[in-house]
Amino acid sequence: MCPRYDDTVARKKEAACKRSYSLGKRLELSDQKRATILGELRKQLEAKGFTGLTLDGLAEASGITRQTIYNLFASRTGLLEALFDQIALDGGMERMRSVMTAANPEMMLAGFVEIFSNFWSKDRILIRRIHGIAAVDPEFGAVIEARNQRRRFAATRVIEMLDRQSGRDGADREQRIATLHALTSFEFFDALSESCGGVDQAARLLRRIVKNALSTVS
Repeated sequence: MCPRYDDTVARKKEAACKRSYSLGKRLELSDQKRATILGELRKQLEAKGFTGLTLDGLAEASGITRQTIYNLFASRTGLLEALFDQIALDGGMERMRSVMTAANPEMMLAGFVEIFSNFWSKDRILIRRIHGIAAVDPEFGAVIEARNQRRRFAATRVIEMLDRQSGRDGADREQRIATLHALTSFEFFDALSESCGGVDQAARLLRRIVKNALSTVS
């Protein structure tokens, strides 16, 4: 005897719910493993740098198999990208999208400087360590340089919008872009923090430095 249509539909719905629940649990477990691995990665970077980092060592320290780490991140570079994405999220970098679409270019500039001041302040010691490693490790350096290029692209948009608002002819645009890019770098912010007594003072001072520097570049 064939099952009734209603019974068949009910069984299909039940099976779909079970699959959805199982998928949700797998994703939750995957997220937990990613968090564990990235947490251990941060510790190892601070302790040993990037050259001493291996998937086998990370697997042993995190208690997660090497194959799982490879499945989640594919490579050491993939691990770095994921860690930097996490640092960016923790540092409020998700606000960049709204800042870059601001209608007022002056607000765009202020938001751009504020975001990077906050970002560099958040994990300053770790970021200092990361930039130090990047200076001597080509693979690590390439990841950092890609992030710096994104900041330069954003700086370019800010300057273009400012020039459009003011009617500036753009003859000195490349200099102004380079100035904004340099002044919002971690190296500049870190040095400024050291010299003026802390990150809060540096953030306030940086706003004035950027504004004055962009008005005088010619």
